Amino acid sequence: MYTSFQNINIRISIWLFIISFMVVAMIFIGGATRLTGSGLSMVEWRPLLGFLPPLTELEWIRIFELYKLSPEFIQINSWMSLSDFKFIFFWEYFHRVWGRLIGLFFLIPLIYFIYVKRLSGVILFRTTIIFSLICIQGIIGWWMVKSGLNEIPTVSQYRLSIHLSMAFIILGLSFWTAMDLYEGPVKKLNLFDKIPIIFISLTIVAGTFVSGMDAGLVYNSFPYMGETIIPIEYGSLGIIDPFENPVSAQFHHRLLATLTLFIIILYFINYILKNEINRRIIVLSRAILCQFIIGVFTLLYSVPIVLGVIHQFGGVILFLSSLWLLHLPKFSFNSN
Repeated sequence: MYTSFQNINIRISIWLFIISFMVVAMIFIGGATRLTGSGLSMVEWRPLLGFLPPLTELEWIRIFELYKLSPEFIQINSWMSLSDFKFIFFWEYFHRVWGRLIGLFFLIPLIYFIYVKRLSGVILFRTTIIFSLICIQGIIGWWMVKSGLNEIPTVSQYRLSIHLSMAFIILGLSFWTAMDLYEGPVKKLNLFDKIPIIFISLTIVAGTFVSGMDAGLVYNSFPYMGETIIPIEYGSLGIIDPFENPVSAQFHHRLLATLTLFIIILYFINYILKNEINRRIIVLSRAILCQFIIGVFTLLYSVPIVLGVIHQFGGVILFLSSLWLLHLPKFSFNSN
């Protein structure tokens, strides 16, 4: 009986691990969409009928003509031919379709597991919440795109931050629930345990504002911003400065990333001193070191697409690594 129950938990956890992988891929695709300037290429929102791409040349021309009416085309991309448009359309289309696939791949197993009465209590509650958030995320995505279809062809940094932060919330809930089912109970957590994930999450949120305001392009030097560590433009917009000033957004991301690096180094040293070194803290330490170095090079080279995507993907790996460390099983603390 126990073995059968354990097998069911493993199956459910595998499903949620796959969902987590799909969300990771979604964040990667979203980063590529943003960095290639493709996010405003689809000016229609057809959540049910937009699964297939244009299949005929006439349909491509119709879609392109709609795009020609958008502020982005008029002000920025008026040079584009139909073939150029197809490239940016691909990324935004791929982004939307992948989101639909995540929803379907979550919903169908969810219905099945509920039907066969394999989900109950906390796990049923969590999986229902995750599916609800996936649906809300689709709406947020269009809400974000719509903000860039006005006179100023750029999406709101606030809406982009909410959209990307929601992706990490969905990823975190899915991955944590999968680990709960796969590994069993975790040790009791206190504030000290949670500090790395808190700082990593804050750094990611700060990074969403960098992305939303293209703040990675304002100062391409490190560690100085101009001739000083703290840029002269910092705080110039008053109370809204952290959210409206690209210079301040970049400074906050740098500061939080540096603090996070030193915090995780201190945690690594603490694990060594307590003779509790394990694979998870080693992975997290390597992840933060690589991510910090990639972030610096991304900045120095003015955010090229490849480095930008790698940096965003590195943030995902860092986030998952911190959750993995936080989820040390209660009965196998020194074995992981």
